[in-house]
Amino acid sequence: MSENPQTTPQPMPGDITGMIRASLEQLAPHWGWFVGLGVAMLVLGFLAAVHIFAATVVSVVFIGMLMLLAGVAHLVQAWRVKGWRSFLIWTVSGLAYTVAGVLAIYNPLAGAAALTLVFGAFLIAAGALRLWIWSQHRSQQGWPWLAASGFITLLAGVLIASGWPANSVWVLGLLLAFDLLFQGLSLLMLGVALKRGVPSGE
Repeated sequence: MSENPQTTPQPMPGDITGMIRASLEQLAPHWGWFVGLGVAMLVLGFLAAVHIFAATVVSVVFIGMLMLLAGVAHLVQAWRVKGWRSFLIWTVSGLAYTVAGVLAIYNPLAGAAALTLVFGAFLIAAGALRLWIWSQHRSQQGWPWLAASGFITLLAGVLIASGWPANSVWVLGLLLAFDLLFQGLSLLMLGVALKRGVPSGE
């Protein structure tokens, strides 16, 4: 049986570069989808940047829907487990998710205020943790970058917390706009790269 000369060589086990190249070659015929999705996300990102308040409301409602679905899933799981302790844990968590999701959908402004405060607290905790890790390894080479990252994260959290709740009407919308723009640009660049072709590596 003759070998097909157009067959793409299969990467050897452990060949990460070969596996990535093979995956990109399989995606290459679909480059148009990546370009189209990237352009769509860029347009949505620009719209979110222009209409920050609306983007905040949309992000809160979306998160509320996810929490509502998670709550329903937890409640369903509660009736599938055995034992009262597991039943109570799944039930309480399901009710908490469900109530939080309903409140976020019913009152997006209150949900935005709560989520913004939680986000600021998370940034403060993450920045403080990074600074603490740096303080334990500050003598090692390259660790100042971790200190800089921790300081910036901590500063961002403090700024968000200090401006709360007035900033809750635009913080989440701005994050959504940045995320859409970044993801759209990444997909667009990936689609263009796939159209140009994947290097053979020879």
